[in-house]
Amino acid sequence: MPGYQDFVPQQRFQRTLALSPDGRLVAYSSHASGHYDLWVAPVAGGEPRRVAGFDNRTVRQFAWTPSGDQLVFSADENGDEQFRLYLVALKNGVPTEISSGPDCQRILAESPFDPTGRFLAYTANDRDPAAQDLIVHDLETGKLRRFTPPEGVAFEAVSLSPDGRWLLSTGFRSNTDIAIYLTDLNDPNAEPGCVTSALGEGVFEPGAWAADSSGFHLLTDHWSEFTAAAFCDLEAKSLHTIADPGWDVEALDVAAGVRIWSVNEAGRSRLHAERNGSPLPLPDIPPGVISALLLAPDASLAVVLIDSAARPAELAVLDLVHHNFRYLTDTRPAALRVIDPIVPELITYPASDGRDVHALLYRPDGPGPHPVLLSIHGGPEAQERPIYARSGLYQHLLHQGIAILAPNFAGSTGYGTAHQKLIYRDWGGIDLDDLNRGILFLQTLDWADTNRLAAMGASYGGFAALSCLARLPYSWAAGVSICGPSNLVTLAKASPPTWKTFVATVLGDPDTCAEHLLERSPVTHADSITTPLFVIQGAHDPRVPQAESDQIVTRLRERGVEVRYDIYPDEGHGFTNRANELKAYEAISAFLHTHLIAADVDNPEPLRVG
Repeated sequence: MPGYQDFVPQQRFQRTLALSPDGRLVAYSSHASGHYDLWVAPVAGGEPRRVAGFDNRTVRQFAWTPSGDQLVFSADENGDEQFRLYLVALKNGVPTEISSGPDCQRILAESPFDPTGRFLAYTANDRDPAAQDLIVHDLETGKLRRFTPPEGVAFEAVSLSPDGRWLLSTGFRSNTDIAIYLTDLNDPNAEPGCVTSALGEGVFEPGAWAADSSGFHLLTDHWSEFTAAAFCDLEAKSLHTIADPGWDVEALDVAAGVRIWSVNEAGRSRLHAERNGSPLPLPDIPPGVISALLLAPDASLAVVLIDSAARPAELAVLDLVHHNFRYLTDTRPAALRVIDPIVPELITYPASDGRDVHALLYRPDGPGPHPVLLSIHGGPEAQERPIYARSGLYQHLLHQGIAILAPNFAGSTGYGTAHQKLIYRDWGGIDLDDLNRGILFLQTLDWADTNRLAAMGASYGGFAALSCLARLPYSWAAGVSICGPSNLVTLAKASPPTWKTFVATVLGDPDTCAEHLLERSPVTHADSITTPLFVIQGAHDPRVPQAESDQIVTRLRERGVEVRYDIYPDEGHGFTNRANELKAYEAISAFLHTHLIAADVDNPEPLRVG
């Protein structure tokens, strides 16, 4: 039987791309070398080339200079999310640091340069750890022009307009409250002004500018529960829709009279395009999820990062002239060349309040009965989608005969703003009930063995997995928590300073809601956990500190519960080092195999709850 390593993709990518100004090269961040380095590849096809990288730093964001002979990029050390900024020449370059001052969260704008390449826009909390300032960096003089945010708002620079006049940025309060700000850089006394304040609370995420700087495109849920594509005309001070499909528009790019956008339809990405307002036919693409989408400057092609359950994430090109689709990379592992991967079934099951919970159900080959892993996505404002999940771990587990249920419970994105907000200040409430209903649904399937259940998740998903083990009355066989919070009070108090408003909105204020947060914390119910547990934690995690995992591990070990605890001293929130990632997932696979398949498990009648 193929081992886990046989299912591992040849490389993985950060979810961002950058096309050179002439459209001939695409830049990306890949860990083909073992760490996430900066690479470029010819769009026409050919060998990629590593441009920059570090042994202990991860390249996160990047952009081309207007001249196309250099790239700017951000990198953090061992996943600590304290980003420094660098410039590197495309040919035979050595990275030169252009950031100064202390380590902090420097976030590059998506289109950070003015037309001359002299001015660079980004966001940083170097002045005050609790405030994200907008910064325009003069690369010739080294001077910084700084704009501070209003109270409770986290700025994030998005782009400089094509004429260099406007700095476009967002003001973030929560994932469902994002405003747009404009700053007139021609005015020496200018301050950022909110251009969406009259439209009320909602999501307003700006994107590509019109070529003449007359306005910009954006994604917004202003008109409905779902995110539409729109255009903001600065002179007319108007907002009009481009596409409002009744699902979330998730990506949009514009060039040479062409607009192309991706729509998240029940988890799968579908592409649409128009040229000068008329529909533009597109080549067929494999069913999957598009996480990055860019048009060439002449709109002759689009470059995408596409992922699917049957094939790992790849760079690919949609040729809009010759009407074809081709991959630029081939990351398929050895196992996918000899076996057929399992594609999930999109299902729904009823929630207790009358909603339908959407989920992905992966059924192994063979009649069963199959043990089942309840896999819980992070966020919680995220979505389980049909991708090649966890570096092949899903497919390896399926090949061993372990089924997977991956629900999009209350709080998940992709099903409207109201569904997303259901979990606000209710972690471990409505979400846990939705997960419980998933187990009840499994009990109706004759091929699912609900006497052999496991729960797994990372970040919020780790919290939810621990909550399942502690608070749902089933005969759990195993649990896995990857950087999962165990105490919501200490989590909220330890969150990054710039997240204060976000944490109070989404999780709850630890000063005023401590009793509620503690009641919902897995550590409070730790005495109910009796199943073997595997905990994985990065020592440098700035989002879920190691103390969160320490608390639950200590409580369980004091009672003699079997706990494996792996701490990665050179990781943060998740994995940036490929060797660490593969070691962890291989260990998870072995752990789940031991407790779901290899063990001689008693099969009592499953507990059923209404």
